[in-house]
Amino acid sequence: MTDGESGRAFRLAYVPGVTPAKWVNTWTERMPGVPITLVAVPVAEAVGLLRDGGADVGFVRLPVDRDGLSVIPLYVETTVVVVPKDHAVAAVDEVAIADLTDDEVFHPLDDTIEWTVRPGLPAFTRPDTTADAVTLVAAGTGLLLVPQSLARLHHRRDLTYRPVLDAPQSQVALAWPTDATTDLVEEFIGIVRGRTVNSSRGRTPAPPAEKPARRQAPKPAQNGSGRRAVPASRKRKGHRPR
Repeated sequence: MTDGESGRAFRLAYVPGVTPAKWVNTWTERMPGVPITLVAVPVAEAVGLLRDGGADVGFVRLPVDRDGLSVIPLYVETTVVVVPKDHAVAAVDEVAIADLTDDEVFHPLDDTIEWTVRPGLPAFTRPDTTADAVTLVAAGTGLLLVPQSLARLHHRRDLTYRPVLDAPQSQVALAWPTDATTDLVEEFIGIVRGRTVNSSRGRTPAPPAEKPARRQAPKPAQNGSGRRAVPASRKRKGHRPR
């Protein structure tokens, strides 16, 4: 960590539906001297926040404009359809896009799913946000397809959701300005990728411990002539016979 990085919080941005708790907990354990600040940001504003220096790194939904950004794709989410509990879809475990042909489907302005052909019939309006679209679904005026985490985020007792097997999926990624790849950013990348403390990028491995010197048995003492002295217990008594 450089002097410029010490003494300030590490700022982590995240878009709706992403739950950064597990990575934040690991950061808190490994970097107790660097507090982490969470910045909730709408999907459409995440990249601008990173480019303007409003956060060090951020969890975003792909696709994004990658100009000047480093991006690491993390995971793909199942797409689900949100319906009232009394809708026919609620009676099955999963559906296909063809099953929604006759239903009006909302397409909010903050939708992050890339549709080649939008499912169902166009709804009477395009809500500004996913939250607004969920409210309209609860009013019985249409359906909504979203990543599963957003369906959970906007859960209501009068609504349910089912997987849409052949729908495009949303992908979550970690992004940050390439020219602002600091040691702290590298540390967080290591946490997200599951690297252990000892394998974190940028850390200098500890030198191998020195092996203790082997003790050698003492050599027998030598007499003045250079010959080994014979222990007294091994000396013969008396004189040799002539």
